[in-house]
Order: sequence, then C-alpha cells, then structure tokens
Amino acid sequence: MNVYTTEKIRNVVLLGHGGSGKTSLVESMAYLAGITTRMGKVDDGNTISDFGKEEQKRKISIYTSVIPIEWEGVKINVLDTPGYLDFTGEVEQAISAADAAIIVVSGKAGVEAGTERAWELCEKYKLPRMVYVTGMDADNASFKNVVETMTEMYGKKIAPFHFPIRENEKFVGYVNVVSETAVRWKDNQVVDCDIPDYSMENLSLYKDILMEAVAETSEEFMERYFGGETFSENEIRAALRTNVIGSNIVPITMGSNTLCQGTYALIDDIIKYLPSPENKEMVGFNKKTNEMFVANYDFSKAKSAYVFKTIVDPFIGKYSLIKVCSGVFKSDDVIYNDEKDIEEKVSKLYVLRGGKPIEVPELHAGDIGAIAKLTAARTGNTLSTKATTVVYGKFEISKPYTAMRYKVPNKNDIDKVAQALQKMTHEDQTLKVVNDVENRQTLLYGIGDMQLEIIQSRLLNEYKCEIELSKPKVGFRETIKKKSDVEYKYKKQSGGHGQYGHVKMRFEPSYEETPYVFAEEVVGGAVPKNFFPAVEKGLQESVIKGPLAAYPVVGVKAILYDGSSHSVDSSEMAFKMATIQAFKKGFMEAGPVLLEPIMSLKVIVPEDFAGDVMGDLNKRRGRVLGMNPDSSGKTVIEADIPMMELNGYCTVLRSMTGGRGSYSYEFTRYEQTPSDIQEKEVAARAAKVAENNEE
Repeated sequence: MNVYTTEKIRNVVLLGHGGSGKTSLVESMAYLAGITTRMGKVDDGNTISDFGKEEQKRKISIYTSVIPIEWEGVKINVLDTPGYLDFTGEVEQAISAADAAIIVVSGKAGVEAGTERAWELCEKYKLPRMVYVTGMDADNASFKNVVETMTEMYGKKIAPFHFPIRENEKFVGYVNVVSETAVRWKDNQVVDCDIPDYSMENLSLYKDILMEAVAETSEEFMERYFGGETFSENEIRAALRTNVIGSNIVPITMGSNTLCQGTYALIDDIIKYLPSPENKEMVGFNKKTNEMFVANYDFSKAKSAYVFKTIVDPFIGKYSLIKVCSGVFKSDDVIYNDEKDIEEKVSKLYVLRGGKPIEVPELHAGDIGAIAKLTAARTGNTLSTKATTVVYGKFEISKPYTAMRYKVPNKNDIDKVAQALQKMTHEDQTLKVVNDVENRQTLLYGIGDMQLEIIQSRLLNEYKCEIELSKPKVGFRETIKKKSDVEYKYKKQSGGHGQYGHVKMRFEPSYEETPYVFAEEVVGGAVPKNFFPAVEKGLQESVIKGPLAAYPVVGVKAILYDGSSHSVDSSEMAFKMATIQAFKKGFMEAGPVLLEPIMSLKVIVPEDFAGDVMGDLNKRRGRVLGMNPDSSGKTVIEADIPMMELNGYCTVLRSMTGGRGSYSYEFTRYEQTPSDIQEKEVAARAAKVAENNEE
C-alpha cells in the first residue's frame, strides 16, 4: 500500500443501527476500489470487516474494523463499527480516531434508535457527517421518508445531494440535486440521462431543502434566498464544503450496497466534502517543557500518536491500532510510552484491512495504522519519544452497569480464564472483572447481556476454557433493631488444663456504619482485663458472617458487663469462643433484620417513554425522586431502587424504549429488606447449611 500525506487522508467512521447496512457498504466500497473481486455477504460470513469467528457465527459486527480504501490518490480509512448497543465501547474507540462520520440508515426500516444514537455521538464529539440511505433496491425502501423524518428531527441542516430514480419497483438511477443532472445504470455502466418527468416534483422539493440549508449558512445567502435569487453550482459547492466540515450542513444521499450502486458517488463526496486531518485540532501536553503541545496533525513536528484500540487475538496476535497525531512514524523507530515508562522498538508498521495486516514503511500525521507486539501498550496510551514526551487526554468510554457472576467449573482452568479475560479487557474497555471478596464471588461487568454471552463463547471457542454465568449475589447486611441480654459459658474439660470462658453481654443497635462498637462495663475484675482483647476478637470474627443469613453484620453495639474466669482454665481462646456463641444468641434475640443495598438510579429516556419507565420502576420497588428535561430534550428520571431489582434491567429498558433509553447507578445506602425477601434469604441459607451437613 502507498504512503499518504496528511491532506490525502480521510478518516471516516460508519455509524448506525444494527443491520442498517454498514458492513455491506464497506464491501461495496472495497469492491469498487479493486480490493476484492467479488462482494462478500454478512449472511455468508465472508465480509472483510466481520473477520472474527463470533461475528461470522452470529452474523453481526462485534468489533470495530479498519478498511483502508485507496481512491484517486486519496486514502479513506473506513472504520466499520457495530450497531448493537452492547458494543458501544467499540464505537467510542472508533470515533476517537475519526475525523468525520457516515450515518448509515436502512431505507426499509427508516430512522431507528441506532440512528438517533449515531447523531447524538456526532453532536457530542463535533464530527462532520453525511447520511447514507441503503437498500434502495428493496421494494418498500423510501428515501423520501428518511429525509422527512431527519429534517423533522434535526432541522434545516439536512441537505439532499441525490435521490433515486425508480421504475417498475426497481432502482435504475439517481438525480444529482446540486447539478440537477441524472444518471442511469446500463450494463454495469453509469450513463447520463434526462431527468424523468415524474422525478421533477422531487427535484423541486429536494432543491428547495438544499437551498434552504445553504441559505442558513450565512446572512448574505439568507438575504439573497429570500430575495428570490438562485445560487450558482460553484457557490453551492463552496458553501457545502465549508459548512459540511463545520457540521452546519449534513448531506444525505443513497444507494444499494448489494448492487454496488450509489457507492461511487458516496466515495466521491467523502473526498470532496469531508475533512482531512490537517484541518483538525489536536492538543496534548509536553512533559519535558510543561507546556501545551499543539500537534494538529502536523507532519513536521515531533512524532506522537495515541492507541485508540487494541486487538489481542489468539490467531492473529496483538496489534495496537494507532492514530498518528504529529510527525511521521517509521519502521525501526524507538518510541516511548510515558504511562508505562517504557521504550520499545517498532520493528514493523502495518495498516490493517480487516484482519489482514499489510506492511507499510511509514505513517504520516493523521493516518491510522497498527504496531504489532507492543508488550506494554494499552488502549488510551500515548506513544512519543523520550526527547519530546507527549501525553494526550484519554477519550471517554461508557461505564458498564450489567453484571453477571462467573464461576470456572474446571479448577485447572482458573489461571487460564484469568489470563484470557485480562487480554479481553485490554481489547474492550467496557469489560470489567471485579473480585467481590465480601460476597465471595467474581463479577463480569459489561454494557449488556449479549456482550457477556459473547465473552463466554469466546473463552470456550478461542481459549478452550469454560465459565458459567449466573445472577450475581446481592450484598445484603445484617443488623438488629432491639436490645438483648445474654450470657454464655464456654467450658470444656478433657484431661489436663480445661477451657473456661464466661461472658455476660448486652447487644443493642449502634446506628453506626461500622460493623460493631465494643464497650465494657465490668466491675470488680469479674472478667480480667487481659481477656478483653479476646472478647473483641470474638466479635470481629462474628460480624464477618452474621447468624441470620451469613451476611456481614453492621450497626451492633456489644457491651461486656459481667462474667467469670478460672485461674487455671481460662484462656483467650475460651473467652473468644464464649463471645462468638453469646453473639449468635444475643443477635437472634435482638430483632435481627436484613438490610439491602439501595442504588441511586438515573434513567435518560425520550419523553414519550417516561410514563412506562416510571411504572416499571414502581413495580421494582423503586421510589421516583424527580423527573427533569436535559439539554438534549430527553427526560432524566431519578429514583432510589434496591440493587436486587436492577438485575436484567438493561434488557428491559431497551425493550421498553426501543433501545433509546440509558441508565446509570451508584450505591447510596442500606435499607431494611421487606419481610418476604428476608424470609427467602434465611430459608436459602438454612437449605445451604443442611446441604453441606449432608455432604
């Protein structure tokens, strides 16, 4: 592959709903560019983008793949992203490396939840964008509906560039709205033609929409537009170029991926209207000078890059995907990773075409490539030199809130699973492994259930080890609501020295967040002071697993007020054991209750779904605290909800809102558990004890 300078590079991310046609669009582009001799199909599992085994098996995109397209002296780095919400981390990584976006919309399905999310991401990261409507060869596809819906949703910045010519329910050509010309396909060739009479009405409609979008870009154009003047084609194109880059105009075009029709015009428009990296800002921090490092994708500055994605694959190895922010990276360069404080030599540079590495001698500022076998590099790291040590801010990645408990059935695989999961977390930053020591479980966190299911499948198929996923154990607490007064005498005699420890204790609520508060009111030396630490040690052990259902104890005050000792047989162990038994008895007599963790939940949904979401939260024992609009016009619902009621909430919320809702939560406090839930937990504990005794 040729080496491209900054102005000859376009970094474009494909965004959209799952199944909208992003991967098949890449196939169409690759075929036109001569990369392939025949187009692959998602259903056949032979596309360039979806090279992973899980992707081919499930017929969906799971990972972001980079497909460099060479076209008339320009290199377009196409980043094909997954459309399913579970893989939003892959999308965010791709956006961090992109300079512009193509929002892909299905002509049959129209604007979907994934379309809206794609637009929101472009707005958030200020990405110039185009909209490409696929499936124009389908009977029930409607370009007009998509234009009308998007104009209604996003205003007058939507500007139609082309629209389809359909005859006898077939896609036979298109009209160029800017130049007011038309073409048809004839024997796989594009030929000029007259605009059909039945298309003139649509041309007039779309031309008006386009002119209005152009007029909105400046006061001069607005005055001329309302004065009845028309703009020349050169004026239109100049205004489009400037305002597409500034996101003031969003072109919308269309085509058929399967017939490879409309793709040529799209590639042409990407080169004409979308920005090269040379026009983008990129600022880091120079740790040598303690000053800002204005990289701005300038090839003449000191070399720097950041790792936007990591691939750790048992079949193709480890690759760190980089975007060069300044300078020129070459083979045999020595680069410095400040975060890991390590220098490593770049033996070879690559560009990845899906899963296929292609060696290149150098990568210029703004280009996307890959370095193999950087041992220390992780996603988000900056690569520079020791002479000019640069650090860039890390891009934002969605926080995972869906958790599953996992167990390794084969104990010999425990280390193997741990190593494989560590590699997967290097690839996917929305995947987290949490060792919940308190509840004796290991948790796997992800964006959604499908993501965790795929991790389980990958472990089995790629790493040959198995895990079992189950519902997480909720971290209840135990406490008391009343007072109790108990005594316990621990006495054993079995020849020689015996064991003797006698305590009288009161237990009452302390209302502290600590597990226990220990106090002593012993008079007359009934219990010698040297045994007080043993009594407290007994309490320390007792509160780890409470007597009610074996959960940690909180908020108990224990008062040692009397007891007795034996001059020979008393020992620290005896008083510790006496305290443990006294605690069990006293705790169960003091109105024991379970406390459940309460989470502060924030749900963001379109206003139309707010009522349904609040109704569902009430069913889940949630208490809605407030409902307010946010800056994007959505409704933010705040509620307190028991943690156990959030199990499976991700799937329910998506189903309820058509994928348009999102949520986050954090721990806020513990509250008393309803009696029916407490009874179930206590019964489950009793059953487990009985089962262990039988064994």
